[in-house]
Amino acid sequence: MFSYNPLWKTLIDKNISKSDFRKQCNIPKQTYTDMNKNQFVSLKTIHKICSFLNCTIDEVIEFVPDEGQNTF
Repeated sequence: MFSYNPLWKTLIDKNISKSDFRKQCNIPKQTYTDMNKNQFVSLKTIHKICSFLNCTIDEVIEFVPDEGQNTF
């Protein structure tokens, strides 16, 4: 699973509200809702966010292994 907690922290660090972020970055409401539920979004969206915030991908998402998931 992916978590968008780094994004929410980045917004706080940059003093940008979630609603301003969504509007200024032109993120569709459904995509924003998906992110709040830690659901998948496209890499195109991640790219748009990184470009808008001038940040790296690890400041937007993090991988959180599912419990009991096999690792190789």
